[in-house]
Formats: sequence, structure tokens, C-alpha cells
Amino acid sequence: MIRVLLVDDQPLIRSGFRALLDLEDDIEVVAEAADGREGFGLAKEHLPDVALVDIRMPVLDGIETTRRIAADPALAGVHVVILTNYGLDEYVFHALRAGAAGFLVKDIVPEDFLHAVRVAARGDALLAPSITRKLIHRYVTQPLPTGTGAVLEVLTGREREAVTLVAQGLSNDDIAHRLVISPLTAKTHINRAMAKLQARDRAHLVVLAYESGLVTPRTS
Repeated sequence: MIRVLLVDDQPLIRSGFRALLDLEDDIEVVAEAADGREGFGLAKEHLPDVALVDIRMPVLDGIETTRRIAADPALAGVHVVILTNYGLDEYVFHALRAGAAGFLVKDIVPEDFLHAVRVAARGDALLAPSITRKLIHRYVTQPLPTGTGAVLEVLTGREREAVTLVAQGLSNDDIAHRLVISPLTAKTHINRAMAKLQARDRAHLVVLAYESGLVTPRTS
């Protein structure tokens, strides 16, 4: 059973998402919150698999809520998915850097919404190749924190190759084809890289790849 926490200051949005989720046999909404502070408390109380968090809320916004969840070791199993009305904007990028597993636009069709919840619950990033390219083009040329490049020295050559391809938006199957390895081996390289870099998920891995300089717009 996938346990979901809804955090949004609009009751109509929460009720709409809940109505969809309640129809699924493998998904359970364990709690709802109207602001980020309440949402963080409920995350600690219920330990959901997925927290659907609105990016713009009173009291505590989605970025700070995501940052607090990501920083709490007790919440390591909580995958935050940001909800936004605005598509890809700077707030979404900051949320990804804070530890979000991905984001959804609120006008998403129901079947894609349900699929996204299941994708997030198993620890995969909600970053399609098209979204990754937008992140590259809009944000990677902006000044980013320095000092993370040395962290990548712990990776093997094959792991670095796999991380580079993840950052370019490739799936495990695509990475396996590019590196001429099995999908299971590709997944193993990625999981080991995530463990070494202490990345919460693939979205965090993408951010680290760009912030470290492993991937640049010229190589994507």
C-alpha cells in the first residue's frame, strides 16, 4: 500500500486529489495539511511514502517544507513531489535542489497523476527528458554552489558515465543501451552512485551532476 500525504492550502485541490487516490486499491491518503508546517509535522507522524506538496503556501512554503523533510533522517523514506500551477519555474528548481523527487502541474490528467504517485513511491524521479532539458537551458548557466566537484571522485568511471546519462534524462533502459550493459547493471551503477553521493533520488542526482560540473549544457 502506497501511503500519501497531501499538503496544499486549497481545500478543493486536496479533495480532488484525494477523490482520485481513494479510488485506487494500492494507494491510501494518510493525512492532509493546509500549510507546510502542519505538513512537516504530519510527515513525521505518519511517515508517508509520498508527500504531495504545493509549492506556494502560507506559514511554510513547499521549498522549505521539502528542505526540512529532506534534512530529517527519520523521513528518509518520504518522497516529496511538488505541486505547482505554473509549470517549470525557478521555485520548482529550488525545490529540486532542496530534495524534491520531482514535480507535477496541477492540471495533469488523472491517469498521469496516479502513475506519477506510483513512480515517486518506488523512488524514481519525476523528471522526463523534456523537463531535464528545460532545467539545463534555463538554470544550469546561473551561478551554482561550488565545492561539490570533489565529491564525485568517489565514483568509478562507469558510475560517472551512468550519472552523466541520468542527468541527460535517459531511462535505465536507455542507459543500458548506450553503455552496452544490461538494465539491471545500469540500475546497479546508478544506485551505487546515489549511495556514494548520498543522493535521495534520481532528481537529486541530476542536480548534483550539474552543480558539480560533471554535465554542462555543451555536453547534454
